[in-house]
Amino acid sequence: MSYDPPRPAGRLLLTPDDEEAPARTLRLRRLGLGERAEPGLDAFADRLAEVTGAPYAMVNFLYGERQFFAGLHTPTGGPAALGGKPELGRRLAREYGYCPHVVARRKALVLEDVRDYPRFAGNPVVEEYGIRSYLGAPLIDTAGMVLGTVSVADLTPRPWGRAGLETIKATAADLAGRLEHREAGGPPR
Repeated sequence: MSYDPPRPAGRLLLTPDDEEAPARTLRLRRLGLGERAEPGLDAFADRLAEVTGAPYAMVNFLYGERQFFAGLHTPTGGPAALGGKPELGRRLAREYGYCPHVVARRKALVLEDVRDYPRFAGNPVVEEYGIRSYLGAPLIDTAGMVLGTVSVADLTPRPWGRAGLETIKATAADLAGRLEHREAGGPPR
């Protein structure tokens, strides 16, 4: 038996372990997902941003120690600078943001004001990108594998409420079905 020392809590945030990462990586590769931007997923993120009124919307796939936004909506329509903050691009380290928590928990996460939650307030996206609210749900296929997430974020606190939660869960379930259809050789619906 090996001993892995605990990771330091740093800013009260521990990125959760992801035991499904190797299997997810294989599954995503079979589906041809998470290695490049996809216009269809960008359009999906655009619609999600419009429906929720959020300035940022993402379709995110996690590979080991990194995240990739295959679908991305920003206020300028692409990766954008956030008022002097670094550019929000398609790749992030796994310890950034809240999607790794959604994947590990296997359920939606609603953070109306991330500063209200000590565990999440210290995330690097708060200081580096100015993110103040988050709403995300897992993309779970019919075999029960979490492929990634669908999420939205804002630079101000947002009362997402039950309607926001139901919207993000429904859009995640819809997209998960469409992604699986790709494997069956059919065109994306």
